Amino acid sequence: MENPLLHPFAFIYQLIQWVLSNLFSPDPPKPGAKLGRPKIAIIGAGLTGVSAASHCVGHGFDVQIFEAGPRKQLGGIWSRVNNTSGLQIHSIMYRFHPSVTWSGGYPNRQQIVSQITELWKRYGLESKTIFDTPVEKVYKDEKGRWIINDTSNGRFDGIIAAVGTCGDAKMPHMPGMEKFKGEIYHSSDLTGKEAKGKNMIIIGGGASAVEALEFAAHEEAKKTYILARSDKWIIPRNPVVDILLSFNIFGGETPFSWIPETILRKFFYRDLQDLAPTDKGLFTGTPMVNSDVMDKIREGKAEWLRGDIKGFTEEGVKFNLRSKGVPAGGPGREKIIKGDIVVMATGFDRPTLNFLPEDSFVDPYSPPNWYLQTFPPQHVSVCANNCTYVNAIGSVGNWHIGIYTRILLMFLSDPLTRPQTFWMERWIDMTRFVKRFAPTGAFDFFTYLELIWWFMFCIAINPFRWKWAFFVFFGIGHALPKSVVNAEDRIRNGLGVKIGSNYDVGKSF
Repeated sequence: MENPLLHPFAFIYQLIQWVLSNLFSPDPPKPGAKLGRPKIAIIGAGLTGVSAASHCVGHGFDVQIFEAGPRKQLGGIWSRVNNTSGLQIHSIMYRFHPSVTWSGGYPNRQQIVSQITELWKRYGLESKTIFDTPVEKVYKDEKGRWIINDTSNGRFDGIIAAVGTCGDAKMPHMPGMEKFKGEIYHSSDLTGKEAKGKNMIIIGGGASAVEALEFAAHEEAKKTYILARSDKWIIPRNPVVDILLSFNIFGGETPFSWIPETILRKFFYRDLQDLAPTDKGLFTGTPMVNSDVMDKIREGKAEWLRGDIKGFTEEGVKFNLRSKGVPAGGPGREKIIKGDIVVMATGFDRPTLNFLPEDSFVDPYSPPNWYLQTFPPQHVSVCANNCTYVNAIGSVGNWHIGIYTRILLMFLSDPLTRPQTFWMERWIDMTRFVKRFAPTGAFDFFTYLELIWWFMFCIAINPFRWKWAFFVFFGIGHALPKSVVNAEDRIRNGLGVKIGSNYDVGKSF
C-alpha cells in the first residue's frame, strides 16, 4: 500500500481494489482439490481465457485451456505488443478479475502480462493449460458432450471461446515499399528499435497508431506524422470522462449523442476541432483514447494528416492530402511526407470462430447477432466471451468477462434457466427492433449499461434465474442456488420428470 499521506489518491485506489478483491474474488481451489462437473473447455490463454478459467475453478468447475501458441504467448495480444505499450483507459476499467491489483492508473505491457500470469498461477491453471494446440473443430458425441479436435482431449459440458479480436499482425504491401531507403515495421514490432532524433511516419489512425505514438514519445523521435484515411474520434485519458461515455444504455448513437460530442469538441479538441469527425458519431466506432496526441500536435512534435496513401518513395510516403469532408479517394493535394521510419499501424487479423459448429453461423443469427451477443442460439452451452463485439467504449476486457462466464455456469448448472433456441432468436429480434434506428447494427456497439440491461432482462424474464442474480452479477452465493437446483432435482425425480443431460437443451419460459 502507498503511504496515505504522501500519495492519498493512490492509497485510496489500492484500498478500493483490496476491498473489491476480498468481497468478490472466489477462493482458489486447494492443491489437489477435485473439481466437479460441468467441465468446461476454454479456447485461448489470453486475458479473457485466463480470467474466465479463474472464475470457473474458483466456483468449483473443472476446466481445460487450449492455447494455439507456445507458453510465451500466455496473455494473448499483450504478450506480443511492444514494451512501451500500455493501457489507454484507466486501470479501474480494466480489472478483468476481482483479484487483480494495479499499482497505478495506466499499467504498461509488462505489468499487464504479470497480472495475467499471476492470476493463472494463483488459480492452479498451469496444470490445466495445453499449449501449442490449435483448435480446429469442436463437435458433440452421442451423449451431447463437446469434443475438442478429437476424443484424446476428453469431453466437455460447455465451451468458452476466448480467442479475442487480435490475431496475426496485418502487414499490407503498398506500391513502392521496396524503394524506401528507411525502415518499415509493424506497430507491434517496435521493441528494441532506434527512433531518437528521427522522423517517424505512422500509417493508420486507430489503436495501433496509439501504440506507435507511445513508442515515438518514449524513444524521443524528432517528429511524428500520423497518416489516416479518415477522421477518428479521440477521447481523453480520463477515467471519469471515459466511464461516463460508457454509460450509454443503447450502445450506439442516440438523439442525445450531440451533447458529449459538443463537449469534447469544445473542451478537449479546443483549437484542433478540425480533427473531430463531422460525418460519424462518437458511438459508431471504437474511439482512440489518448491525450498525448493532442499535446504533441500543439507542440509541433506531431501532425495528424487526413488523406490517402499513394505509394512509397525513396524518401518517404506519397500522400494525397484531403480537406475535411472530402471522402476517401476524393480530390486533394499530393505531397511527399519524408521520414526515416514508417510504422504500419494496420492492426491485426481477427481470429476465426470457424471451429464452432456450422449451425452457429446461420443468418440472420450469426455473430455478433447472438443471444446476449455471446451465446449462439443453437448452442447455449457455448460462450464466445469477448470475441464477437465490433466496437465498444469502456467495457471490453473488463468485469463483463466474469458476468458472461457465470451466465454460462448458470445455464450449465440449472436446466430450468437455459433458454430455448426459439426464445434466444426472439430476444435478438427484439433487440434489433429496439435499435432499428441506430446507425450501426443492433450488436455492433457495446457499453457498460447495455451489458447491465441485457443481464437484467435475461434474469427478469425467467423466474428460475432469479435465485442466480447475485451470483451472476457479483460472483457470490453460488452454493445457495446450487442447493436449490439439487432440491428441484429431487422433486423432479420423485415426480418422474426427467430433464436430459444435453447442456444445450433446457425448459425455459
